[in-house]
Amino acid sequence: DYAIQAYERGSELLKDPYIFSYNLAELYRRMGNTEKMVEHYLNSLAMNPARLGNIQALLERNLQGEEDYAELQRQLYQRIQQDKNAIQFVELLTWLFIQKGDYRNALRQAKALDRRLDENGSRVYRLGRIAAMDGAWDAAIAAFDYIVEEKGPTSTFYIDAKREALRARREKLVRGYEWEEADLRELETAYETFLDEFGRNTATAELMMELADLEANYLHDLPKAIDILKQVVELPGLKPQLLGEAKLRLGDLYLMTGDVWEATLLYSQVDKAFKEDRLGHEARLRNARLSYYIGDFEWAQAQCKVLKASTSKLIANDALDLSIFIMDNLGLDTTAESLQLYAQAELLIFQNRFDEAFAKLDTLLQKFPGHSLEDDVLYAKAHIYTKLRRYEDAIAAYEQIVEKHPEEIRADNALYELAQLYDNVLHQPDKAMELYEK
Repeated sequence: DYAIQAYERGSELLKDPYIFSYNLAELYRRMGNTEKMVEHYLNSLAMNPARLGNIQALLERNLQGEEDYAELQRQLYQRIQQDKNAIQFVELLTWLFIQKGDYRNALRQAKALDRRLDENGSRVYRLGRIAAMDGAWDAAIAAFDYIVEEKGPTSTFYIDAKREALRARREKLVRGYEWEEADLRELETAYETFLDEFGRNTATAELMMELADLEANYLHDLPKAIDILKQVVELPGLKPQLLGEAKLRLGDLYLMTGDVWEATLLYSQVDKAFKEDRLGHEARLRNARLSYYIGDFEWAQAQCKVLKASTSKLIANDALDLSIFIMDNLGLDTTAESLQLYAQAELLIFQNRFDEAFAKLDTLLQKFPGHSLEDDVLYAKAHIYTKLRRYEDAIAAYEQIVEKHPEEIRADNALYELAQLYDNVLHQPDKAMELYEK
């Protein structure tokens, strides 16, 4: 209290009400007086707009919960009404909306500043990227569309905004769990229109790869997807990393068509070109999986053994999981038939041949009743149901794993994926949280 009085008296003597605002805000923070802390931080910002970044960091650290953020919002509205030229307060309000995940209002403020300051869309573009990273697809699309429609080709962000708007539309669609073919066709047209406008070249190669993914995995047009990726691979001057990624995806598509030789050839090319790189390790893992699919379990394990030392923890873990899975199931049986049936079913799932995969899994259960692969069969079926958007059937399969095989590794995976379905598809966050906590 004495320190506060001293600073306030000093402000009076120096006839500058803001000179000690920063210090006073810190003292009120220690006292737990949020209202006065915010008031003095805003006073400090009024005196020196260049402190915006610093003030944002302090507020982010010191504001606790919705009530504190509501207090900041209330005071910011007052300041903006009192001085419409104090741009720093509008910028801070935009930041506040982003912290709260309110991208619609954040975008409204950002667009107002962009128009008022006659900017080139940079502020709105940055906000669009933040919204996209946070999965706020509608706000991201609106931000990018604003630049395309209002700023036009003269903006340095025009091409980037058009590209990011495409990606946001795609993510909104494929992560939304519900779409119709008409939606996919509209997105396909948007990609093709972009590529017609800006050409099929090294600058648009990533978008070509995204279109190929859309064709293969959502529109199920493998020949068209393969043709697009062939065009990417043949582009002169393509960055080696991107070329390697395109070859891996092309290998996947050949495997989906059943052309094992072309798939392994492409994987091996990438493995050789990027021997000590993550991309090379990914290629080797895909070759190991391919060997597993076709029943060459010894070769698959040999590849996995090398990959256990991969610098990529994710690849190393995947290789270890596959190796242990093969070892466990080969060691339990006098023959490899049960594992071969399961591996064949997994390949059919990879190829989106779901009816055949169901039949193969059912054959396994009929031939080997009570087999240790029962939980894996249920897990594979749950994945098929999810791909088919038969979410209730997927949930039933996951629940069977948890109830009948609680000690198996798949039970933990099933719990997590159940939680994901309740969270993202059924929109039951309380049920999802209950499952996450298990």
